[in-house]
Amino acid sequence: MNLYSLSKYKKLALSLVFDAIGLVTIIDIVWAPLSGYLMSRMYKGTEGKVAGVISFIEEIVPGLDIIPTFTIMWFYTYVIKKEVPEIIEVK
Repeated sequence: MNLYSLSKYKKLALSLVFDAIGLVTIIDIVWAPLSGYLMSRMYKGTEGKVAGVISFIEEIVPGLDIIPTFTIMWFYTYVIKKEVPEIIEVK
């Protein structure tokens, strides 16, 4: 499954699910690297990589599980930044 190509609303739904999974502190040792990987797959380029590292750190450090990292990244991408659609020019 290519997470980057999902619609923005499917990404929002996945973000909410991933943030809910992150609240289960018992699985942090497994979830932290997985959340970093998933974040880097959902968002392209440098922003996705940085968000992946932040997500990993947020999940591995005790007490930071309440931060909804995936939802914050979705909000940043689609509300604050608003990705500009790529225009392909045909000559």
